[in-house]
Amino acid sequence: MLLFALGFLLAILQPSTGQFPRVCANTQSLLSKECCPPWEGDGSPCGELSSRGSCQNILLSQAPLGPQFPFSGVDDREEWPSVFYNRTCRCEGNFMGYNCGECKFGFSGLNCSERQVKTRRNIFQLATSEKNKFLAYLNLAKNIPSQEYVIATGTYTQMNNGSNPMFRDISVYDLFVWMHYYASRDTLLGGSNVWRDIDFAHEAPGFLPWHRAFLLMWERQIQKITGDENFTIPYWDWRDAEDCGVCNDEYMGGRHPTNPNLLSPASIFSSWQVICTRSEEYNSQQALCSATSEGPIRRNPGNNDKSRTPRLPSSADVEFCLSLTQYESGSMDKTANYSFRNTLEGFADPQTAISNPLQSGLHNALHIYMNGSMSQVQGSANDPIFVLHHAFVDSIFERWLRRHRPMLEVYPAANAPIGHNRENYMVPFIPLYRNGEFFKPSRELGYDYAYLQEPALDSFQDFLTPYLQQARQIWAWLVGAAVFGGVVTAVLTRQMRACWKKKAGNSSEIQPLLIESEDYNNITYQSSF
Repeated sequence: MLLFALGFLLAILQPSTGQFPRVCANTQSLLSKECCPPWEGDGSPCGELSSRGSCQNILLSQAPLGPQFPFSGVDDREEWPSVFYNRTCRCEGNFMGYNCGECKFGFSGLNCSERQVKTRRNIFQLATSEKNKFLAYLNLAKNIPSQEYVIATGTYTQMNNGSNPMFRDISVYDLFVWMHYYASRDTLLGGSNVWRDIDFAHEAPGFLPWHRAFLLMWERQIQKITGDENFTIPYWDWRDAEDCGVCNDEYMGGRHPTNPNLLSPASIFSSWQVICTRSEEYNSQQALCSATSEGPIRRNPGNNDKSRTPRLPSSADVEFCLSLTQYESGSMDKTANYSFRNTLEGFADPQTAISNPLQSGLHNALHIYMNGSMSQVQGSANDPIFVLHHAFVDSIFERWLRRHRPMLEVYPAANAPIGHNRENYMVPFIPLYRNGEFFKPSRELGYDYAYLQEPALDSFQDFLTPYLQQARQIWAWLVGAAVFGGVVTAVLTRQMRACWKKKAGNSSEIQPLLIESEDYNNITYQSSF
């Protein structure tokens, strides 16, 4: 009954975020390189008549890139999205979306003027009804086609430079699986040649902002197709876990009784089909993933290569990672040392922060531990545990932001691997987002984590907090100093009054003080913070 009701909502609600907007996936838009659809509210492109936005040329970053990708003009993702479109909607104020028809993350209301902060919670702290609703939402997203977005099944060259569009429909959930694949796929160089050392979502500074944006878009998509505006992604806190606590039929699916690599038939996820998992096949055919079914989800948690990932991450691993003060360092890729990003991503040792290609830590450790669909980068989002896992990784990123309070300039502006500079647009998102836009505290983006919540403070109070904490530690000394100062002042005042009286008796020409003697009794000394 719940699924029927959710399915009915599809007819009246439209998704808002994805890859290629359906209205721009046509010959006219590709040849003109313009994607500025009208906003339904006033019928004008980008809602210009309502001052929501306007159709503008895309401004691409000119900052130099790192040396990891030695080619130019061979990959559609270079200088995203200029190969497909060089004019898109630029939204004003708190408006957002490919046609400026949505509110920015963290805002709501008809004019997008209402601030909101929603809370992501531990999946084990959800009530049974809440947990079951989350599972039903996942299954709904897997089985409902996206109404506003399609995926590309060919490169721009294979589309004959736009005159032969190659797009197809896809489900809401698989749309995000495909986007994760597309951002991390290899570059096709022609013949049987590919370039593997490229990834627009991993192994570089953009890893954390990219997945932060990805989760926010996924979260909003679920809110739209279900009509549940209060929905938030739950997280799985895997610190110090001895096994996969969510790998049972009550949550994300248990182990198959006869085939340990598959999910239990009792789980709704056992019927799911994966997409975009055969990278070598696509490479040999010089083709993109077309999102056709490629078999069931595979998962065999804990039966992984122990020499590479001996255990799940510990609390000590996380705390050491959080102590690192540099967000990025050195080459800004998977060989970076003492980099918070590289250590959290899992390419650096979580006890030394030195890169180690032979082991996988923190974020990577979870993927390897699952020993199945989630362990291959391009297709890892097929397993719904991906969402729980990355929500918790994002919460660690959030803890680092709150602890170190970095300026935006801490995020590299230049010389990062392709696609990862601060002003680069994230591949393959339309509407467009820059990496730097998500290098900020989560509350500014409209969400928080239950285990990180604090009383709401304004910026001035936030500034004073460390000083208030220091004051609490020395309050006894402050009070003592105030009392001592008061006593000394009283003694000095009495002596001064005696002197003045003596002088007044000797000379009638001396004028009285501006404050009469009786007013001194009303003077007090305070010490407060």
